[in-house]
Amino acid sequence: MVTESTLILNAEQIAHKVRRMAYEILEKNYGYQSIVLAGIKGQGYALASLLHEELVAMGGIKSTLACITLTKHAQTQPEVHLDLALHNSHQEVVVVVDDVLLTGKTLLHALQPFVQWELKKLQVAVLVDRNYATYPIKANYVGYALSTTIDEHVEVELMAETKAVYLR
Repeated sequence: MVTESTLILNAEQIAHKVRRMAYEILEKNYGYQSIVLAGIKGQGYALASLLHEELVAMGGIKSTLACITLTKHAQTQPEVHLDLALHNSHQEVVVVVDDVLLTGKTLLHALQPFVQWELKKLQVAVLVDRNYATYPIKANYVGYALSTTIDEHVEVELMAETKAVYLR
């Protein structure tokens, strides 16, 4: 069965959204020395990488990139792994990054490695917010808010040659 796809964001629009999100991150964290962008492995990490590139190009804050590895569709979540040690956690601003926020369950699990640390700030950034949160997760930075039916699927392609967001 082939499902029809509707292009929601093309590569140029994604670049614009990422740039705007990076400016927001910079503005809301003005005065801090550094920021950790912790992307959820896959498209979340790809988005974190794009935000990292923008922040480096802008200057004004040191940006560190980290990867969170978890099992997105597991009924119970095994250990969540962060590939970065936070040595001076009390001085850190961390932004957890994913491609799409639907129910908030994946992001809730992704926040787990940071609960043990005393952080300056813990924030969330997503490219697409679908407005169906069933867990108490709200994104601080949203590239695009999209109201859909629960049965529709948003597919983000940031690691492909041509970046795009589709509604299927």
